[in-house]
Amino acid sequence: MTRGTNPDSTEMFAAAMAWWRDAGLTSVLEDDPHAWLAPDESAKAPGASAPRQIKPVMPAVAPAIAEEPMPLPDNLEAFQAWWMTARELDGGRCVGRVPPRGVASPDVMIIACEPEAEDRERLLSGPEGRMIASFLKAGGISDDQVYVASVLPCHSPGTEWSAISQGAIAAALRQHVALVAPKRIIAIGGVILPLLGHGSPQAAAVSLSFNHHDATIPLLGLRRIPAPQAQARWKALVWRAWLDWTA
Repeated sequence: MTRGTNPDSTEMFAAAMAWWRDAGLTSVLEDDPHAWLAPDESAKAPGASAPRQIKPVMPAVAPAIAEEPMPLPDNLEAFQAWWMTARELDGGRCVGRVPPRGVASPDVMIIACEPEAEDRERLLSGPEGRMIASFLKAGGISDDQVYVASVLPCHSPGTEWSAISQGAIAAALRQHVALVAPKRIIAIGGVILPLLGHGSPQAAAVSLSFNHHDATIPLLGLRRIPAPQAQARWKALVWRAWLDWTA
């Protein structure tokens, strides 16, 4: 008698293989990432000069942040509508707001810092979103089990994050999480953790919890997805953290 193949397991295995293949790993798969990452010998060569650091150019004006307490919607549908118009979040300067997506009580709530530059009607529709989607698929999480949100309502490079840790945006984020009521949270970007009551992460991935009123929700805090040349190491560390977190 021939034993059948579980389609879900096959699809999950294929997704995991695609995750590592995109990272440039095509032959060896182990839990420990260090064996896959050869050191950059060119950086140790005698007489080699250190790479020149280029300071990014920031916009002259960062989004305005309201500091006064404000009433917040007490149900998810009303909050999503408020999120698209509330001047309290940015003083009315934000252009091109992108709505969150998903339904309440999901398996996972993804929190990004801000919409991607490419986003219009769908949050995380660019390269960062595609990488997150492939990671979740490799972990066996389907789209209908995920709620996707962002801390800021629109793409806002140059935001002064330290200025909003106790302001309207922080309060809105905590209320958003409470209304979504996910089973788990993945926050992508170290600047998000202080808004949820934690310090900045000292590692690429840290396992924490979000405590709000009477609820305690497991929280996986990740550093923001790096440039392509550093993504293989980031993927390896995140995958190991995911396995430990979901064990």
